[in-house]
Amino acid sequence: MTDAPTTARRGRPGYDQDAILRGAIELFNRQGYDGTSVGDIAKQLGLTKSAIYHHVPSKEALLSAALDEALEGLSAAVSSAAEAAPGTSAYDRLRTVVRQSVEILVDHLPAVTLLLRVRGNSELELKALARRRAIDEQLTRLVQAAVDEGALRSDIQPDLISRLLFGLVNSLVEWYRPDGQVDRDVLADSIAALAFDGLALAER
Repeated sequence: MTDAPTTARRGRPGYDQDAILRGAIELFNRQGYDGTSVGDIAKQLGLTKSAIYHHVPSKEALLSAALDEALEGLSAAVSSAAEAAPGTSAYDRLRTVVRQSVEILVDHLPAVTLLLRVRGNSELELKALARRRAIDEQLTRLVQAAVDEGALRSDIQPDLISRLLFGLVNSLVEWYRPDGQVDRDVLADSIAALAFDGLALAER
């Protein structure tokens, strides 16, 4: 949050800027951004509104930080695939991106959930959606490269393959729970295997 104070200031003991952000994201997901006020966030954390403003300049700054958290992780995963060592196939890079996207979603589940619920109701949200589209375009190019090298079927459009792959990943926000029985790494491996190897047995 670029507008936040450059020097950390103390609010109620045990609460800092990150704790306030976590509380805000939880409420944004539960009540909606427009339905949440700074007063709601303060009440959730047991703080005064002035204590919130002691750490952050506005509710919009909290939304901006939350969306940046989700987008920067996804952007880093795609950029890493684009900059993979020479000779790394597009197929391997795409599979790695899918796996890393699952890891990012699990590690930043509340922030990614909020990102996926953005509908462009403000300039800030429109910018976030534009960044998402840029990521989607990079992924589609990676799928096309995997098709061109003969690693993926060519009878389905690359943009549709990309949407289906990452629709599968994004669906995790609807049911995955960090305290559940499925480990993050097992989940990432399972989705990559399902997406790229399918469900068919090698021999029937």
